[in-house]
Amino acid sequence: MILIVDDDTAVRLSLRLLLRSKGYATIEAASPLQALEVVRKTVPRLVLLDMNFSRSTSGEEGIILLREIKIFCPATPVILMTAWGSIPLAVKGVKAGAFDFVTKPWDSISFLQLIKVAIDLNGGTGVGGDAGHFDRSFIIGRSPALLEILSTIERIAHTDASVLIMGENGTGKELIAEAIHRNSLRRNHRLVKVNLGGIASSLFESEMFGHKKGAFTGATSDREGRFALADKGTIFLDEIGDLDLNLQVKLLRVLQEHTYEMLGDSHTRRTDVRVICATNADLPDMVSRKTFREDLFYRINLITVKLPPLRERREDIPLLVNHIVDSVSRERGMPRPEILPGAMEFLSSLPYPGNIRELENLVKRTMLVVDAPRLGKSDFLSQFSGDMPSDELSGQSSIKSLECREIERTIAKAAGNVARAARMLGVTRQTLYRRMEKYGISYRPGE
Repeated sequence: MILIVDDDTAVRLSLRLLLRSKGYATIEAASPLQALEVVRKTVPRLVLLDMNFSRSTSGEEGIILLREIKIFCPATPVILMTAWGSIPLAVKGVKAGAFDFVTKPWDSISFLQLIKVAIDLNGGTGVGGDAGHFDRSFIIGRSPALLEILSTIERIAHTDASVLIMGENGTGKELIAEAIHRNSLRRNHRLVKVNLGGIASSLFESEMFGHKKGAFTGATSDREGRFALADKGTIFLDEIGDLDLNLQVKLLRVLQEHTYEMLGDSHTRRTDVRVICATNADLPDMVSRKTFREDLFYRINLITVKLPPLRERREDIPLLVNHIVDSVSRERGMPRPEILPGAMEFLSSLPYPGNIRELENLVKRTMLVVDAPRLGKSDFLSQFSGDMPSDELSGQSSIKSLECREIERTIAKAAGNVARAARMLGVTRQTLYRRMEKYGISYRPGE
């Protein structure tokens, strides 16, 4: 049963007809008092809640009612319904526990999709993907932190819920996005990957929405954008924290309205995509500093997955090392070398500011340079450019100290060239800048 709470008779009628056409049972309330009477007696599967019930348009009535509903039905998802002018208040409602919000007038297709996601995530329909057949074969590890993440994405993979993957560079955010898509109902369509940090602002609309021939100088033919390529599938927006504020507005529009226009064409096109975003930035902090739009943040993070750095899941390092060794041996057609216990202990002790990517680079480089049937600690040490791990490496302060010294050493080797140092460390330039700021590291720009 879906509870519709709105003082507008026409709105309730419209929603009743829309929902019943899809087989949903409904019950209606025209006031906060009636709504509370319902939730005191039963637990609806979903609540559609208007934010204004008087001449006042502040929306505070809706926020108060939301909190009261959550007292009686804490697990029931609530979708707020609001006018355009009330979006900041709707965002406040999401913070107060609402599942999401829609604007009036709504798009019926998008609204129904959101309703289905809310009910599915709440376990209300029993609809799922191939239960018991979650494919995680390409994700290596068995640490409790990783298993918890896999459990989360297994539960949400078959929905169309937007997902925000957060974590340091090299932690495997792209692999998690691939796992979600591979186990989704959209797996027979494309997964389109976009590195937003690598797209120039002037090319954003052309890259994302496409262009018509003659739309600008150099546009010699029509070109489909990434949203068109991802239609019916999944679009993976990596490094979303690097997106300029002006471009965030343009992205927000297509995510809200599911429509866009190609450059040089006034025809509005509809897109049907599942959105997965990833970032190594602290988006909540960026929101507080007004460098990332609050409404976009709450649009993309319906489900948030936080990947731990490799130093917090050291029990997975031997598994990762063996996987890398197997892969390199197979790709190069070379005999598989034996990794001696001392070498594995050494590899498991390193701080890895570049995470799995740095581990992979170190193992590959050692295998190719040393090229021996047995690899010991000294072999990996000869290819390792950082400091030896101390006995206190497991302590947070020691890890930070090692990481700081490694960054300083690498920047010196790169003659102050940050881009080169970032490549040597196996991280992005943006990540290296943030770490340099964190540790107060100065540098002399290279030639």
